[in-house]
Amino acid sequence: MYLYDLQTPVRRVRGVGPQAEKDLARLGIHTIGELLTHIPRDYEDRSKRVPFAAATGNGGRFNTTAIIDCHDFFYVRGKKTLKLVLRDESALAELSFFGRDERATAHYANKYPPGLRLDIAGTAALSYGKLQCVKFEMEPAGTHPELFSCVLPVYPLAGSLAQKSLRKIIRAAYEQGSHLEDEIPADIRGAGNLLPLSAALKAVHDPASLDEAAAGRRSLAFRELFLMQMEVARRALQRKAAVRSTRAYSPALQEKLIKALPFQLTADQKKCVGEMRADIEADHPMSRLLQGDVGSGKTLVAFLSALLFTQAGRQTAIMAPTELLARQHADNAARLLQPLGVRLAFFSGALSGRARKPALQALKAGDIDIVIGTHALFSDDVEFRDLGFVVIDEQHRFGVIQRNRLFAKGLYPDILVMSATPIPQTLALSAFGDMDVSLIKTMPEGRKPIETHLALEANARKVYEFVRVELGRGHQAYFVYPLIEENQAADLKDAQSMYHKLQNEIYPGVPAGLIHSRLGEEEKRAIMADFSSGKIRILAATSVVEVGVDVPNATCMVIEHAERFGLAALHQLRGRVGRGAQQSYAFLVYAPEYTGLAQKRLTIMKETTDGFRIAEEDLLLRGPGDLSGVRQAGLLDFRAASLPGDTQLMLDARKAANAILEKDPGLNAPRHAGLRGAGTAAGAVSGAGDAP
Repeated sequence: MYLYDLQTPVRRVRGVGPQAEKDLARLGIHTIGELLTHIPRDYEDRSKRVPFAAATGNGGRFNTTAIIDCHDFFYVRGKKTLKLVLRDESALAELSFFGRDERATAHYANKYPPGLRLDIAGTAALSYGKLQCVKFEMEPAGTHPELFSCVLPVYPLAGSLAQKSLRKIIRAAYEQGSHLEDEIPADIRGAGNLLPLSAALKAVHDPASLDEAAAGRRSLAFRELFLMQMEVARRALQRKAAVRSTRAYSPALQEKLIKALPFQLTADQKKCVGEMRADIEADHPMSRLLQGDVGSGKTLVAFLSALLFTQAGRQTAIMAPTELLARQHADNAARLLQPLGVRLAFFSGALSGRARKPALQALKAGDIDIVIGTHALFSDDVEFRDLGFVVIDEQHRFGVIQRNRLFAKGLYPDILVMSATPIPQTLALSAFGDMDVSLIKTMPEGRKPIETHLALEANARKVYEFVRVELGRGHQAYFVYPLIEENQAADLKDAQSMYHKLQNEIYPGVPAGLIHSRLGEEEKRAIMADFSSGKIRILAATSVVEVGVDVPNATCMVIEHAERFGLAALHQLRGRVGRGAQQSYAFLVYAPEYTGLAQKRLTIMKETTDGFRIAEEDLLLRGPGDLSGVRQAGLLDFRAASLPGDTQLMLDARKAANAILEKDPGLNAPRHAGLRGAGTAAGAVSGAGDAP
């Protein structure tokens, strides 16, 4: 017996050669633990016999014992092709070996002579009144009962991997470490009717029935969710354990800004400001997630909360993932906060050495109240006199370690993270269960719902004509494309080519600009400044304008090849218009051959502008691992669990984790490194075999 590290490279498993190692890597499998949690996407139930005659009523699937009645030969493109005529107790079926050369055809004719009995399983279809075996697996009758009287897992594949070879590899990995120690307490497993870890893995990879396979997946899913919820609950306890004295903050500056605004705060904004003030004055640091749809006024709520700290002589750091978004916040802060006497600074990696040093000195001396910047605020030389408040915008674009480096620059600063991509409640509870959540659902008064129209690519000219009318009214327009420049491998419009076409052919004489990720930060800033001021009326762009762009005079958003964008991106892009009092429009121009999934996305965009409903639909369509705003450094990169389908299981796991930590708050979350899911760490398996 030995301890077998589940982080051992997968190449140490019997049957994994160089090519298989490469193919497994394409599936995200690098270690034995990752191999063991490569969950089947489906199962083929061969536990019951299904004769040929019943195949058409069983989704085309059959599993039977047949005799080769005779051979038949025919020619396809000059190649002699072998056909086996098979007979079981119910019907005849035909099986052809297409694409073989003469030597291979002779080989198969000898290997499968008339009169040979075969165990055969696969799928069949009727063609010209005859049953044709389309996909099949066959062996001489009785030689491999484990293949024809069982439930076979069907795995996601890559490269040259085949189901048969991958099953052998996973079986070898399991046999090399036949015993897995389970960290989930036995009483929790019993209460949830869950299998121990070893039994769960066996049930998933070698089930006796479909019910057993489902029980195995459910047990592994609970394990993933439980380990994640333990970590989330532990973080929440640590935050609440950081006790400080309660303190009162003067709202004088806050009230001064509210009175100066040319509009009224929405009910949701007022509620969120109140929730944050209560947190800030409480006896443990605030950790709050502020969710709101695009254009709902989250940034203003953050500014109002920051003013509490400014009034008290403490500092605020506001961080955004891109310089474009950070500058947008800085411009808004200058417009709203500088008249109140707030001392502001902008800080990014592009800040030159000559300007950087005095900025660092002022920050350290406390001569700056609010600093707004990018990831450059993480830098070691950035020091604060008294950092009291940290605001992270578009928080999903930063890793946990990065954020912690900023938090460490203050003594238990209050933390606000903002998401412009609404996160479904299920996922917010999963990934951000250690945070309190504030929601802004109501939009500012005077905003009109954006009209969304779907247009076939062939009808793009009508869209251009509509935009021409809007331009004639003095408004502005975005045109967004999936590519920066022409790509011969992809028959798609690109921003560079269309910029020239928009400027010279479609709207001659109308000032146009081009922006994409390859431009330097200063160039992007200058282009956006010209668009904001109206010097540029048409902006050709990529999805770089998805966040951080606020131009109230822009009333048209045209997204070409909209079928190539995800729901979250489409919603964010649409949110760039409708930010003023004028009626705004979004046109989703799509190719006629777009897929069923793309069709669902575009239909949802047409039906609703509610970002929370769109987020729920995106979750159903794509799963949590692909959703912008929820990946959280691998937190929701599940292998067995699936949300929202496993919502109840997640709630059960959360309840179990909280119960354990209430009894022992100092307990660390159990971890098992190889069986990855929800960011779990190292572990080992006891078994027999050659030491790695």
